Amino acid sequence: MDVTGYLALSRIDALTRGLEVTANNLANSSTDGFKEQRVLFSDYLSRQKGDQLANGEKTLSYNQDRSTYLDTLQGELRQTGNPLDLAINGPGYFMVRSQQGIRLTRNGQFHRSEDGTLVDSLGNALLDDQRQPITLTPDDQVLPLGIGSDGIISTEKGDITRLGLSTVDNPNTLHAEGNHLFRPANENDLRAVPAQEIRQGMLESSNVNPVEETTAMIKTQREYDLNFQLLQTEFTRRLNAIDKIATEVTA
Repeated sequence: MDVTGYLALSRIDALTRGLEVTANNLANSSTDGFKEQRVLFSDYLSRQKGDQLANGEKTLSYNQDRSTYLDTLQGELRQTGNPLDLAINGPGYFMVRSQQGIRLTRNGQFHRSEDGTLVDSLGNALLDDQRQPITLTPDDQVLPLGIGSDGIISTEKGDITRLGLSTVDNPNTLHAEGNHLFRPANENDLRAVPAQEIRQGMLESSNVNPVEETTAMIKTQREYDLNFQLLQTEFTRRLNAIDKIATEVTA
């Protein structure tokens, strides 16, 4: 394969990754707390040697998929009326404990398990500011539950505990698990959010803009098709050249 083919393949590989990320964003455009992902591309410059090369031919640019990063822009907050639906207005993440350790989430759709523990849709326990599961006593379970903007959970009998919000210095060190959980690189990297604002009876929607993502997918698909056509054209040209040489040799 010659230089043209390698250049086209490098671009096709990058575009394929971009399509995968965009498709995943679109699939989760209605997932509460979902944060869209972006792909970071860069050019790898290969300097060509030879005195006969023109100036424009001395450097070749290959595409590289360098990384995928999170867009942490806050999604729209919407009213649900469910007292166990929680939304964070500002920075930070809810902490839940999975079987693999502490995970972070912006999806505040919680419910009570059979033993009174507040859990997410996967059954992971919601943690307080001491990183302990929040469990309501049988007496508290029958009383209206209030959750203040400062995270204090209480009933008419008094305060129960305080929600713990955490964050990391660099959100791009978080690893996505499923469609709403994030795994910190190290639990020691977690730090408390000093000024938190929690909204009870609300949920944060996905921050994906379906119109923008659909437009990006169409644009990427068109560029993919153009590069694939270029690759096919170059392959056909080389085959024709080989057939012509073979014909001249046998003539």
